[in-house]
Amino acid sequence: MSRPFRFGASMIVPAPADEWRAKCRRAEELGYDVILVPDHLGMVAPFPALVAAAEATERPRLGTFVLNAGFWNPALLAREVATTDALTGGRLELGLGTGYVQAEHDSAGLPYGSPGERVDHLQRTIEELDRLLTSEEHQPRPVQKPRVPLMVGGNGDRMLKLTAEHADIAAFTGARSVPGSTTGQLAALTAEELDERVARYRELAEGREEPAEVNLLLQMVVVTEDREAAVRPLMERMPDLTLEEVLDLPIVLVGTLEQIVAQLLAQRERYGFSYLTVLEPYMEAFAPVVAALRGR
Repeated sequence: MSRPFRFGASMIVPAPADEWRAKCRRAEELGYDVILVPDHLGMVAPFPALVAAAEATERPRLGTFVLNAGFWNPALLAREVATTDALTGGRLELGLGTGYVQAEHDSAGLPYGSPGERVDHLQRTIEELDRLLTSEEHQPRPVQKPRVPLMVGGNGDRMLKLTAEHADIAAFTGARSVPGSTTGQLAALTAEELDERVARYRELAEGREEPAEVNLLLQMVVVTEDREAAVRPLMERMPDLTLEEVLDLPIVLVGTLEQIVAQLLAQRERYGFSYLTVLEPYMEAFAPVVAALRGR
């Protein structure tokens, strides 16, 4: 049986206090279940932003989407997580990833490391957080027990194994890092490539007692009757894909409300994506979809 849908809005635009609280309240009004913040230089600091979001809202959960583990020392991160969970009344969901933007590490004066080294650090971080935050002796104490829900995001085999072993939420970006890019350039995965990655995750997660919730980050939402015109600007950034392949991308929602709803229902059946996240610029456009899929 499919999980019911859950919806997140990733707030990527910094704003003064009143504006920040207002747009978090707007996300709640539109029916979003989770207010999320990324972890990039030039964007808001995750934990104070989530505490402010909690003060402005009542219902939504609050999540990091996702923290760059390379920015964090595990012991200091455990303090941030426990404090934020306490100050938000147990509404925190912790998202973790390896980080994929070398330029940000360079700007911060932090080592970037090889892909393997970044996964190693993420694994150590997850294991140390588990140890610290489940200990009754750790101060401060989080509200949620046995721990704050954990999301892990990534596509590579080692990341999928780590996700299968530890995560309550398995997050897929529907894209891969472009080799050699230091600025975090991403290339979209086709529907068939994402099939393979999700299938690999399912193999690795076969022994789990409880299946994880599966998340997809949607990159574009346009409600329109002219699908081809809406995606043509994307074609310049995806020269290796045909128009039909772009329209078939799981991370692109373009069409009438009925077409988009049908696409997401089909993708839940095909991939298991029941937790859907949109970027802040598409929060309003996606709201009718949230309403149409509520409870389904």
